Amino acid sequence: MRTPLLASALLLAGLAAAAAQTASPPPNAPAAPAPGQPATMADNLRPTFVAQTPDDMVASKLIGASVTNAANDTIGQIADFVLDQKGSVKAWIIGVGGFLGIGSKYVAVDPSVLKLDRTDDKTLQARIDTTKDQLKAAPEYIYLGKEPPKGAASAPPAGEPAAKP
Repeated sequence: MRTPLLASALLLAGLAAAAAQTASPPPNAPAAPAPGQPATMADNLRPTFVAQTPDDMVASKLIGASVTNAANDTIGQIADFVLDQKGSVKAWIIGVGGFLGIGSKYVAVDPSVLKLDRTDDKTLQARIDTTKDQLKAAPEYIYLGKEPPKGAASAPPAGEPAAKP
């Protein structure tokens, strides 16, 4: 006698749980999110979304790229870049000296002097017509209001000249 009663109670509990799941939500509950649609390149979306082309260069591949000179000597690496208010590159920040990025000095160079090329489909190459000594002698780039990149020499206190290497 107990077994049929227990089975009936479990069946009723299961039906109640199923009914609760299909019941309509309360009137003040937020609407369920609509399924997402894949982005398209329709004409009305072109100003908003951009598809990458094989000629595009992305920052993740540029930062850390070796900088070489005409003699094919590695003289530094791209550490950062500065954009102007229009989004154009204003300066390339090159790390020079140091070992494995520690103790590097950062200098800003005009974008017109750094040439970026592809050596193959995946590798970018940065070239500049200067020497490592000329880069080391250039004025250090100071980040305004921010910490310099990891391994950069710290800036001198305001009003004091930078230490000579």
